[in-house]
Amino acid sequence: VATGMGPVYDGVLHFALSPEDFLLVIALALFAGLRGPGHARALFWVLPPAWFAGGVLAMMNLAPAGIALSLTTAVLFLAVGGLLAANARLPMAACSAIGVVLGLSRGMADLAGVEPNSAHLLMLGGICAAIFLMSALAASVTLPLQRLWMIVTARVCGSWIAAMGLLLAGWIVRYGAVV
Repeated sequence: VATGMGPVYDGVLHFALSPEDFLLVIALALFAGLRGPGHARALFWVLPPAWFAGGVLAMMNLAPAGIALSLTTAVLFLAVGGLLAANARLPMAACSAIGVVLGLSRGMADLAGVEPNSAHLLMLGGICAAIFLMSALAASVTLPLQRLWMIVTARVCGSWIAAMGLLLAGWIVRYGAVV
C-alpha cells in the first residue's frame, strides 16, 4: 500500500485495509477488555512488540511457508473468536501468550518476502502504532460494559469472527494457502 505520505502512513493504511489483521486485533482487544483492565493493559504491551518482532523475522527470511501462516491465521480466527464468544475466563498470562502468537504470526505474514530496509521498518512501526491504538480503543469499548445485552453483543461479534476462521480453514483445505 503506497499512500505517498511516507512509510509510516503506508503501514497504518496497510493495517486498516487488511481485515485479517484488524479483525483479529479488535476481537482480542474486546476479549481482553471483557476480562478487565489488567488483561487489556497486558495486551497493549505485548501485541505491538510481538508484531514488530514477527515482521523483522520475516524480513530476515525466517518466516515459515505461506501455508503455515495461512493455517495459523485460520486457527487464530477460530480461537480468538471462540474465546470472545464463550467469554472464557483465562489468566492474564494466557491472554498475553495469545497476543504474542497473534503478533508474531501476523507480523511474519505481513512482511513475508520483503527485503530489510529502513522504509519497511518504518512501515512496520506504523503498523504497530495502529495496532496499539486500535487495541486500546476496542478494549476501552468493552471495559465499562455492565449490561448483559451489551456483553452479549460483543460475544456475538466473537462468534462471527470464529465463523470466519472456519470459512478460512475450509478455503485453505479446498484451494491452498491464502496469499
